[in-house]
Amino acid sequence: MNSSSNATHLPPPPIMWAQRKDKLFLTVQLENCANPTITLKDNSLYFHGKGGSGNTDHEVLLEFNKEIDPDSSKYHVTGREIIFVIMKKDSSSGFWPRLLKDSKKVHYLKTDFEKWRDEDDSEVEEQDDFNLDEMMQSMGGLQGGAGADLGDQEDSDDENLPDLQ
Repeated sequence: MNSSSNATHLPPPPIMWAQRKDKLFLTVQLENCANPTITLKDNSLYFHGKGGSGNTDHEVLLEFNKEIDPDSSKYHVTGREIIFVIMKKDSSSGFWPRLLKDSKKVHYLKTDFEKWRDEDDSEVEEQDDFNLDEMMQSMGGLQGGAGADLGDQEDSDDENLPDLQ
């Protein structure tokens, strides 16, 4: 019998994760997953969904390193992925040493470097925090050309640089 954290022998979906002192970000990367089964408990996340290439079943049970608050945690299913914002039960304990209770590395779990912050990045964290609701609203209007005018904006602050001494 296989003693991994998978509930069955279905393959786990690829998952990206990052954390802040009070929350976890998980992104289940499974395209076209319309009605996943998701169960959040005090110390685990169960996911079962059909999608990806070949529209196959995927399933995983993540047993977290510490307790979470399932009631204040949220998730959103898009056409490309399932995005979770999972609140830590005890935010005063700060950053977790790892996501899962078991220290064994799992192949389907990767660090999400775009959302990752280190513990000492606290001043950046306050302004650059991830807002799920805002992101969901903005996703509707970002089809084309959103980055077209960013180039001018970026260059405007380079003009009056002092000479190097």
